[in-house]
Amino acid sequence: MKFKNTLTFARKMDAQDSLRAFRREFHIPFAHGKRSIYFTGNSLGAQPKSVKKILLEELEDWAKLGVEGHFHARRPWLYYHRFAKKSLAKMVGAKRGEVIAMNQLTVNLHLLLASFYRPTSERFKIIAEAGAFSSDQYALETQLRWHNIDPASALIEIQPRNGENTLRTSDIIEVIRQYSSQVALVLFGGVQYYTGQFFRIESITTAAHNVGAIAGFDLAHAVGNVPLSLHKHNVDFAVWCSYKYLNSGPGSIAGAFVHEKHGNEITLPRLGGWWGHDESERFKMKKGFKPMPGINGWQVSNVPVFQAAAHLAALEIFDRAGMSAIRKKSILLTGYLEYLLHETDPQQEYFTVITPTEVSERGCQLSLLFHRYGKRIAAGLDKQSVLIDWREPNVMRIAPAPLYNSFEDVFRFGIIFANEIRSLVLKSKRS
Repeated sequence: MKFKNTLTFARKMDAQDSLRAFRREFHIPFAHGKRSIYFTGNSLGAQPKSVKKILLEELEDWAKLGVEGHFHARRPWLYYHRFAKKSLAKMVGAKRGEVIAMNQLTVNLHLLLASFYRPTSERFKIIAEAGAFSSDQYALETQLRWHNIDPASALIEIQPRNGENTLRTSDIIEVIRQYSSQVALVLFGGVQYYTGQFFRIESITTAAHNVGAIAGFDLAHAVGNVPLSLHKHNVDFAVWCSYKYLNSGPGSIAGAFVHEKHGNEITLPRLGGWWGHDESERFKMKKGFKPMPGINGWQVSNVPVFQAAAHLAALEIFDRAGMSAIRKKSILLTGYLEYLLHETDPQQEYFTVITPTEVSERGCQLSLLFHRYGKRIAAGLDKQSVLIDWREPNVMRIAPAPLYNSFEDVFRFGIIFANEIRSLVLKSKRS
């Protein structure tokens, strides 16, 4: 695709966009009294307009039916954990019995670590990315301490090579091999939150299994963003949130995956709860936990219906759009953003894009490492109703989401961004 830095080109791309109608199904947030250019779906997705309708339906059923809503609501609450399975399975490349919407991401991570991190005196090390998101860092640290293991000796964090910003897959595999007989768990993000790097999940999983370790992934920045094939790639477990690219609302219900080879092993240790108990006996209140087969057996509590309802409304949009079409537009939209950024600063005098240039190694986020003016540019963008994400000390994350962002959004961003840099350069020269 040969891009052009013109409004005419951007509007032509929008006219040809098979997903363009979906933008009208979202509320685009306002900033400073104007509709924003909203490029922070990697932190919180825009609200689908259909969320209001489904929440009102649940409120009406609660008002009319009370406790009977568990059986007679339009979507009976007793079975709410089943309703998202088809959509989630399709999205992450899994079987329905392998996926569930439940809890929050870090809660799910702890629950699955309780089952899959089983250290021994010989095999106890965990391999992860250096600079992982805090939820992963804290979960791994406290899990190790829970087992009376010092994180300083057991947690192996892989950093990029000197002068590089992202990890090489070959380096990840080499570290796994280096500690082979000592590795119990390999845990990575699907997409690295800071750099936007899309890790090669299949290669990392294979390397972990080759040394006898478990492979798990935090897909918070990957689900709804990049293509996933968790079952085919033989991933052992994964967790994710739904409030970023899945557009399911702030703090909304999270998700989890357990491969069927583990899910159907009911003797696997776990922290049980009543909603994971054999459904046919759940209300008999008998002693003796009997987990349901598959991921259902990792549930601990009944479903928060209002969160799950918003999640269903958001997933229905993904079902109609299709991840294939979403990914196709994402590649073009992010490619156009990358082109405009290069046009603005071809010599990388002010910033460097640290997200991989290879499209198979990134999603829709581009991360800019600033050499100067970064915070001032971010502040200037905000004043002009452009919402991006700033990460200390000097990285700007920009994420055009294909379901509700347009090529014209990207073009307008490019103009405002370039003008901010020019203005700051002129001020600097005058002073």
